[in-house]
Amino acid sequence: MNNSPSTTNQKTEIVSISEEKDLIYWTIRLGITTEVLKSAIRATRCVTLNDIFVYLDKKDIKHFA
Repeated sequence: MNNSPSTTNQKTEIVSISEEKDLIYWTIRLGITTEVLKSAIRATRCVTLNDIFVYLDKKDIKHFA
């Protein structure tokens, strides 16, 4: 039995932009524009918050957590 705390206690947040209210929520939360958020999702081909943070950091795009 594998009880790895890093995988069982960590919650993965999904960035959903399918509705306008969701898009606004995430742009405000991250402190970025809608264009930057959409670009990050397209570039990473992923919608997990962690992957988007990694992309923004690599591109040196200022964001809030």
